[in-house]
Amino acid sequence: MRILRLFLPLLLFPCCHLLAQQSPDNYILLKPDRVFDGQQMHPGWWVLVKDNQIETAGEPQTIKAPSSAKIIDLKGMTLMPGMIEGHSHLFLHPYNETPWNDQVLTESRAERTARAVVHAKETLLAGFTTVRDLGTEGAAYDDVGLKTAINKGIIPGPRMMVATRAIVATGSYGPKSEVSENNPVKGGEEADGIDGITHVVRSQIGHGADVVKIYVDYRWGLNDVAAPTFTEDELKVAVQVAKSSGRIVAVHSATEEGMRRAIAAGVTTIEHGDGGTPELFKLMKEKGIALCPTIAATEAIAGYHGWRKGIDPDPDGVKQKHYIFTEAIKAGVTICMGGDVGVFPHGDNSREMVLMAEYGMKPIDVLRSATSVNARVFGLNTLGHVSAGYLADLVAVEGDPAEDIKAVKQVSMVMKDGVVYK
Repeated sequence: MRILRLFLPLLLFPCCHLLAQQSPDNYILLKPDRVFDGQQMHPGWWVLVKDNQIETAGEPQTIKAPSSAKIIDLKGMTLMPGMIEGHSHLFLHPYNETPWNDQVLTESRAERTARAVVHAKETLLAGFTTVRDLGTEGAAYDDVGLKTAINKGIIPGPRMMVATRAIVATGSYGPKSEVSENNPVKGGEEADGIDGITHVVRSQIGHGADVVKIYVDYRWGLNDVAAPTFTEDELKVAVQVAKSSGRIVAVHSATEEGMRRAIAAGVTTIEHGDGGTPELFKLMKEKGIALCPTIAATEAIAGYHGWRKGIDPDPDGVKQKHYIFTEAIKAGVTICMGGDVGVFPHGDNSREMVLMAEYGMKPIDVLRSATSVNARVFGLNTLGHVSAGYLADLVAVEGDPAEDIKAVKQVSMVMKDGVVYK
């Protein structure tokens, strides 16, 4: 009996230890004026969150919340899915602060990572709970480490889909030096030929890339005119290799021929798309290829060059963006929301959404683009909707963004994975 009394506490300890580690379910009941569920607006809906998932969304009488649920009253607000930034560069900051070349050549990796940590927090607090980050622009694979730090809870930030170094044709991308013997840091990883681009795609995947980013054209033609970089055969192999691993392929393109080759190769999204024509947009629609127009970056760069919007005539680049955006919508092309943030300030991601509406897209469609559409195109099957079983990434904004899209700039609450950050 003495032996039993001695060892009984030890025998019971593992069970008691397990019970102590098990926490009761954490419920949060959100009471907004309306809910945008990723597709439609629903006046009067409430949402019940259990731990990190949405338990129920619907009319108040249909929601059975336990008495222990924490209640968050969101009077006057719209609750919607956490927004998804489709084209971000967390390792860049606005070019009117420091030109792109100087960021790549003169800012240390430590400085650039420190800036990216700040940018990640600003992005999250602006209501963007997920980003597709399309290249570190000279900061190697540091986006993989940033993503890991966020996932471990070391720093606050959005969920990240990362592209690591991005892929460029040898000799096409910068920074470049007038001294031919110099070999400066490049903003992307160079590749040549079918074997070369196959190797680089696999290497970037091995280093942690969630999405493969390729520059199918760039300003390397005579007199710095934009011209195609990779051949159609090279692109087809790159897409085949990437998609065989379940990765999507995003391509930078600003020329008609670059877009034509990318469409033939079967990429997932075309970024910028300034070379778009009605014929090409018809092909994109047929093949299910989405456009990420990056309107905000175009207008920001024009502004850095002295353009005063609303005062000066629109420059050619802005006129072309109006044209391709209108033609893409006419053709029924899927439009992703992504502003190329980093060219302009992080935390101002919704600038792109306001411009999409200004350029002719209905506000409800802009909301879909930034939530359910981006989630579908990027393969994020548990995000982009306010519905039972989806992850509890939720944002509350003042007013009704389906009536006035500028409401998305007035973010009052941010929840990611069931945790309230704002």
